[in-house]
Amino acid sequence: MSQLRRAVILIAATVIFASPCAAKIVKFEILKVESLEGRTFGTIGTYDRIAARATIAVAPDDIHNQVIVDLDRAPRNAQGQVEATTDVEILRPTVAANGNRTLFYEVLNRGSKLGLALFNDIHAVTNDLVKAADAGNGFLMNRGYTVVWSGWQGDIIPGGGRMTFSPPIAPGVTGLAREDFIFDHADNPAIGTLSYPAADLDPVNAKISVREREADPRTSPTGLGVTFENPTRISVKRPEGFDAGAIYEFIYIAKDPKVMGLGFAATRDVVSFLRNEAADGSGTANPLTGRIDRAIGFGLSQSGRYLHDYLYLGFNADEAGRSVFEGLMPHISGGKKTFTNYRFSQPGRSPYEHADMLYPGADFPFTYPVITDIVTGKSDGFLARCLATGNCPKIIKSDSELEFYQQRASLLVTDTQGNPITMPDNVRLFLLSNLQHYALAQDKSQMVKGCANPTNPLNAGPAVRALLVAMNEWIAKGTLPPDSRYPSRADATLAPPWANAVGFPNIPGFAYPSRIAQPTALKSEEMPPSKGAAYPVFVPKTDADGRDIAGIHLPTLEAPAATHTGWNLRKVGFSEGELCDNNGSMMPFAATRDERLKINDPRLSMEERYPNAGDRAAAIAKATQQLVRDRLLLEEDAGLFIANSN
Repeated sequence: MSQLRRAVILIAATVIFASPCAAKIVKFEILKVESLEGRTFGTIGTYDRIAARATIAVAPDDIHNQVIVDLDRAPRNAQGQVEATTDVEILRPTVAANGNRTLFYEVLNRGSKLGLALFNDIHAVTNDLVKAADAGNGFLMNRGYTVVWSGWQGDIIPGGGRMTFSPPIAPGVTGLAREDFIFDHADNPAIGTLSYPAADLDPVNAKISVREREADPRTSPTGLGVTFENPTRISVKRPEGFDAGAIYEFIYIAKDPKVMGLGFAATRDVVSFLRNEAADGSGTANPLTGRIDRAIGFGLSQSGRYLHDYLYLGFNADEAGRSVFEGLMPHISGGKKTFTNYRFSQPGRSPYEHADMLYPGADFPFTYPVITDIVTGKSDGFLARCLATGNCPKIIKSDSELEFYQQRASLLVTDTQGNPITMPDNVRLFLLSNLQHYALAQDKSQMVKGCANPTNPLNAGPAVRALLVAMNEWIAKGTLPPDSRYPSRADATLAPPWANAVGFPNIPGFAYPSRIAQPTALKSEEMPPSKGAAYPVFVPKTDADGRDIAGIHLPTLEAPAATHTGWNLRKVGFSEGELCDNNGSMMPFAATRDERLKINDPRLSMEERYPNAGDRAAAIAKATQQLVRDRLLLEEDAGLFIANSN
């Protein structure tokens, strides 16, 4: 072959690789276009709802895709690409000129739209937006955002308005898979559903064990047994001596792993298409052509951890090298990622103190800047790949108090020896002080199954709305957002996780946790995985009322009527004393001094705190206006606190 011919081939290959069409959706099928029923949103007007189904086709040899596990084993189309399909939903202003030209992409949480409920103060999670009330307070629409969702999790069961993603299976692949079951009931036998079909239905070739607490050794006592009901369903015979919260670990030979990491490419390619392309591969017009200048990605809990992976794995550049999101907002995701881009992955898993601690997704790196792990010797960070390619987005991350107890949040701001680290200029961190993981607007404190204390009803909506406005102005206008408000070892607002160090009050009948989620270096090559060296973790230091010193204090926390915590404990019969999943607690103050002294409550009573009528309301109003001045609360939300201050 001549030098000239080689040069021509090289140039052609380069053009093909860099072509803006490289990330094109091959099919964007619009299934339905309708108006949100009977609702006009301020000066923006009406909104259209578009339901669609998109087919992506990715090139396995493209450098942007090679990180996807088992992509090389997936079936290919006639062009040598791997295809997958995803549900898409769009809310757009009917009049294009009325939009704010920002695409707000919410990463779905297990197929559902939890973020919409948070931003729009919807009192129940709504997946199927039909009625006017389904839009809640209309915040996102009143400000002209174009809202987009698409499926990414390949094991979602359709129904209830959940959105799905259909990745291919890697054929002919078998291997060991692992399930943890916490039944939280006393049924015997108990039924467990497997994430992948079993390749061998002989229970002799599987292994089951039980332990009361996550840190306990595995046991196989008399009376423990398992049978296969079918390839994806097992029946577990439960032994005596273990309560409803016990952990049953099942290891078996599985088959047909899904190429789950394609979900990241689906998000990347759907958003890139909606931003950049005029039509799909078959000529169907892009319904957002000419409407979008910028994109913000938001994820809550599991979907916030997904954004960590999305950024870390390099998916914020499409196949043409274009940036996908200018801003990312991971919410209540701590220092964790997801168990998604793995063979036999289970994206719904999340390592907690009492559950799933041996699943990948909570391993190094834990933070944004590139640092060196003292345990493994690796140097890495969530920003490592985007720093190399020069397309790092702006990041505003928010966490509740729970993330420090359950999700390694302190490792965002310390190295792996516990020393403080500094965030780069494109990252802001905010603790939403004393909030539990998630609460809907108008939630009430209540007892829930398995937990010892009443739950914490404080809602993060007002704070995240203000942070979204700050993010949009940061991107669109260059206006710097508020400075981070996050606890740190540098100013002693992070403390070791025991009551005396934290400063938590000794409240009668209310126990402080004896342990929190303790991350370790996992030996994932073993089955079951085992734990290596532990990483130091810390929690927010509190005042005498149990209120976090650092972070954003909602106005009601500046004039409290109770101690609120992000954490709760499991009660008798449900692995007593372990952290109770995502739940927080609320313990009201005594009404009078005499009442609190009778029970030895060290916290001042309501009459001692607010001796005059209107004292508490005045304190809340003052705190509200200060947050508005600090751009951590919108003026339109000030009334939410003032109206409920008595």
